[in-house]
Amino acid sequence: MTQGDFPEVPDRPAVVTLYPWLLITWGAASRTVHGSFHPRWVAAAGLAAFAVLYLAALWVRWRTGRPGAAYPLLAALAAVTVALVIGFGQDMGALFPLLSIVCGAVLPWVGPFNSRHGPPLPILAAFTVAAVSLCVAIAQGADAGNLWSSWYGAALSGLIVAIIYRYIEAVAQLRRTREELARSAVDAERLRFARDMHDLLGHTLSVIVVKAQVARKLAGRDTAQAQQQAADIEEIGRAALGEVRQAVAGYRGRGLARELVAARAALADAGITTEVRQDGPPIPPEADALLGWVVREGATNIIRHSGGHQCEIAVRDAGGTVTVTIRDDGPSVPSSLSPSAPLATGGHGLDGLRERLAADGGTLAAGPCPGGGFLLTATVPVPVPASASASAWASASASRGACP
Repeated sequence: MTQGDFPEVPDRPAVVTLYPWLLITWGAASRTVHGSFHPRWVAAAGLAAFAVLYLAALWVRWRTGRPGAAYPLLAALAAVTVALVIGFGQDMGALFPLLSIVCGAVLPWVGPFNSRHGPPLPILAAFTVAAVSLCVAIAQGADAGNLWSSWYGAALSGLIVAIIYRYIEAVAQLRRTREELARSAVDAERLRFARDMHDLLGHTLSVIVVKAQVARKLAGRDTAQAQQQAADIEEIGRAALGEVRQAVAGYRGRGLARELVAARAALADAGITTEVRQDGPPIPPEADALLGWVVREGATNIIRHSGGHQCEIAVRDAGGTVTVTIRDDGPSVPSSLSPSAPLATGGHGLDGLRERLAADGGTLAAGPCPGGGFLLTATVPVPVPASASASAWASASASRGACP
């Protein structure tokens, strides 16, 4: 897996969503145009400077990704805000909430002016702006309602923006952590598989090379010995091929027991109650890996398509075949459809599963049940123990593929 397999996750949201908030200054701009502020050109220049600094601070923070680059702009914006409100009164008071918004968006949660155990920097800045706004309003003789709105508006604006930005940053960090863990898991699995293949084949291939050299040297002097060496090479090669197949089966599948645990957890997360029944002796490794894939695919289909609330998974060793049945209680279907028939069509998952089973002599049947729900039945042949009962085999074969 390469770096390009995962999309880049931005640290912070695009600041263009905060640009429209400049419309809050519309009232002050309208009063400036109509001559309510004197001198009018000073008010107009101050509002223009405020707008430019507001946009520039947000853009620099988003563009560079470094809060420090926007600190001078933020300081200039604060100075212009205080100067305009002091110079022209509470009609400019709407600038304080905008200053608080920029502080919540620009300042990092933990910065050079606070520690990880102290209050977050954007929240400190928002309440500081609110306190300054309140002090200016008191000094200008504002009434109780204006005092409350001055403090509340400035504090709430910065607080909301700071929390939203912090939430988005945390989500981005979690996504990056998950992606890094996925990369680490893939790398570890590749290393494990490479190590297993080296341990499995290193000695065997060395022996094959030595025996091939001996056979070549004996070919012209002792034909019988050369043939014996060739036969040994063939036997060693067949054994190595079987070991590789077992290793690959273990690499590609987690086995029945682990898939049952994973299926129960996944179905529970989807709100589906699962009952698992298993009997019989331990399943051979080859069949265990195949049946693990059956459980995985069956559980995935139930979660995606069944619409039911309960699931039954049964594993039965009948002394010659191991049968796995997976049934859900989804919506009813016409009784003419039988799940005991061989699977003729289906998704890629079921088609691939049928091919896996067929390669090892197994079968797969899937379809709706007359009483409702969907039944998937898979059988895999296994070696019959000497003590196996013929009646158990007959009983299991008779019930295979039938809806309960």
